[in-house]
Amino acid sequence: MSSTLYDTPGPVTRRRTLYGSIAGGALILIVLGVAAARLASKGAFDGELWQVLTVPAIQRLLLRGLLATLEAAGIAMLLAMLLGALLAVGALSRRAWLRRPVSLWVEFFRGVPLLLLILFGYLGLPQAGLDISTYWALVTGLTLYNSAIISEIFRAGILSLPRGQSEAAEAIGLRRAQVLRIVLIPQAIRLMLPALISQGVTLLKDTSLGFVISYSELLRNGRGVVEYLGGRFSIPVYTAIAVVYIGTCAGLSWVARWTDRRMSARYGKTVTAPSEVTAGAAPD
Repeated sequence: MSSTLYDTPGPVTRRRTLYGSIAGGALILIVLGVAAARLASKGAFDGELWQVLTVPAIQRLLLRGLLATLEAAGIAMLLAMLLGALLAVGALSRRAWLRRPVSLWVEFFRGVPLLLLILFGYLGLPQAGLDISTYWALVTGLTLYNSAIISEIFRAGILSLPRGQSEAAEAIGLRRAQVLRIVLIPQAIRLMLPALISQGVTLLKDTSLGFVISYSELLRNGRGVVEYLGGRFSIPVYTAIAVVYIGTCAGLSWVARWTDRRMSARYGKTVTAPSEVTAGAAPD
């Protein structure tokens, strides 16, 4: 059986792929083993170093950093969803004077690096007479960048609905805004949940860019601990930070997969990526 992009591999190709995967996995394990041995020879796994993670003051500092990370991510995600919904409605408008500027807005903020947006909020806005804290500089950058992506998720969710949904709503006399608000958006949200949760995972990790503007998030607080205790404590501290990030993101990813399975079982499909939907207005 073949697809339009590639031929289904045969038995020989599957065996070669399996052997290559085994060889690649073995090579990775060897590299990790060599790295671990080198670190062990330098005392990186000494119990004295790792006991620093049991110090209550350090635990409180890292916990404050985690809470600051979650706060910035939560507010930025909420604002990005609100702005993204408005942008999606504009992108689906039948009025070209509204649709085209929104498309330019989305393409611009999708193309600008997130770090540049954060630096602009921190360094550029004060030059324009608008002084904001590091917290709002980070939230502003995250909101602008992710709103462009989330607007495409919203648009993809709405366009994935059958054309008959909007046609039936308009046939009973609903205006265009009512069709979107009452009929299309509530149905599309159920399909968009997995993609929105996945984007939330990405946004959560991106809060670590607040490090460059001295926002006291998890990574920044961990760096402060290392600077205070000395470089030899960097491995246990940064390992603990990595475990926290991985655990938090893994939990959100599990929620996304669980939601995707539930939505797929109930409605048959979900929105997975904005790029899969062809640009254009909503069904007439």
